Amino acid sequence: MDKKEINSLSGLPIAQLICLADKVRREFVGSKIELCNIMNAKSGLCGEDCKFCAQSSFHATGISAYPLKDKKEMFEAALRAKDIGAKRFDIVTSGDHLSEKELSIICEAIQEITSKIGIAMCASLGTLDEVAFKLLKQAGLSRYHHNIETSPSYFAKIITTHKFEDRINTIKAAKKSGLEVCSGGIIGLGESLEDRIEMALCLKELNVDSVPLNVLVPIKGTPLENTNAISCTEVIRTIALFRIILQDKIIKIAAGRESMLRDFQALAFMAGANGMLIGGYLTIKGRALEEDYKLLKEINELWQK
Repeated sequence: MDKKEINSLSGLPIAQLICLADKVRREFVGSKIELCNIMNAKSGLCGEDCKFCAQSSFHATGISAYPLKDKKEMFEAALRAKDIGAKRFDIVTSGDHLSEKELSIICEAIQEITSKIGIAMCASLGTLDEVAFKLLKQAGLSRYHHNIETSPSYFAKIITTHKFEDRINTIKAAKKSGLEVCSGGIIGLGESLEDRIEMALCLKELNVDSVPLNVLVPIKGTPLENTNAISCTEVIRTIALFRIILQDKIIKIAAGRESMLRDFQALAFMAGANGMLIGGYLTIKGRALEEDYKLLKEINELWQK
């Protein structure tokens, strides 16, 4: 399916688009939902200027900043993730680079978690090379998370301290090392629907395995703090288009799903989503687990009809 065909689909009535996306979801990925939990293992003082991010040192957001947590804390967080029903656990660090010592600590933590807990391991550690990826893979990492954030055309309006190509090169290095890749981005940054389609097509070309879709939650102190929220319909339309474009990939709804979709979160799964983050985000509190369990039950009932 080329860009012209996708653009023609983007103008369909929302109900028709949802039906089409749901058909693609049933054909290519079935009814399995992937649940993930993340840990903010190193917070704040990031040297990148991403306009949406509370952890950037360029913005005065007042968040808690701390160095890399120790292996025991990572292990305990992974244990909690397993207990709440997550199938994957992601260690996330702020900043674009890790020191050799930090990488060593994380590798040791991953090795212990995989051998003693058995939860599938992910990591989001910024820009790494193939040597680092191979060390992580040997330790037990199965998937690396590195968002492209937005379309190639819109990227420079959101981030200027590194280039879009840097993100692409990191993803390619991770895949070359034999790791799966989780990569998506944020919608509602001021980009157009065409930008979102361009982002989805880029992810398709990269052949990533999992695509998290966040919806901007404007954070006070960031350049995007006064950005107008996009509508629930826009979010659903975007998810549906991503499913149609990406077909067999995991599409996860992540940060912003609670505030933007509110009581319509189940509709995101009818529009093609088949995964979500549970138990909170990096600097934003998530929804109560009981509510998410209720949502999962509703989704399963809808998918059986």
